[in-house]
Amino acid sequence: MRVLVVEDVLRTAGLLRRGLEEEGYAVDVVGTGPDAVWAGTEQSYDVIVLDVMLPGCDGFEVCARLRAADRWAPVLMLTARQEVDDRVRGLDAGADDYLMKPFSFAELAARLRALVRRGPGARPPALAVGDLRLDPATREAWRGEVPVSLSGKEFALLELFMRHPGQVLSRTRILEHVWDFAFDGVSNVVDQYVGYLRRKVDRPFGRADLETVRGAGYRLRAPDSGEREPG
Repeated sequence: MRVLVVEDVLRTAGLLRRGLEEEGYAVDVVGTGPDAVWAGTEQSYDVIVLDVMLPGCDGFEVCARLRAADRWAPVLMLTARQEVDDRVRGLDAGADDYLMKPFSFAELAARLRALVRRGPGARPPALAVGDLRLDPATREAWRGEVPVSLSGKEFALLELFMRHPGQVLSRTRILEHVWDFAFDGVSNVVDQYVGYLRRKVDRPFGRADLETVRGAGYRLRAPDSGEREPG
């Protein structure tokens, strides 16, 4: 297995190289964003460990450039930042997993094993469910050919529904994915935002695709699903 480590702190890079070599990986190490883009596009890797803070260009841009070049090796991003928005930005750029610094090497190794088992696979740059389309990279959404203006949370909520069409998502699951597990706001925030989303992507178009599943949560009706419950 071949891994690319992108880390500009020499001590951290050295520790990662030594630990991964002991795990049986062949390890290449680079320390700048441009070098990471070059290595990731010119060489074939089973997995990439990518720091966020890099000279030249940051890890978000590196990941986005690799995906734009159709390089789909799984990416584990490393960061000292704790903000949820940074984690979301990394995943939107095409990362597969995220690990906060400081971390245990045992956890990093376990996450890499999981990513390697999953393997590379091209992911579409935009999501589509029926005539709803959403582009995570540009933060744009459309109903048919009509652009739909969404707030950050509305966009994240719609993206979650579109990644799981036809599946019932509980309020707890939605909170954990859109607001994170530490959210301490109003109890009906999910219901409020589903309502906001309906007023933007459903009602102006005479649709009712965002369904209420009583006692369970909400779902985005898949195009080939049958009768829907009124919401």
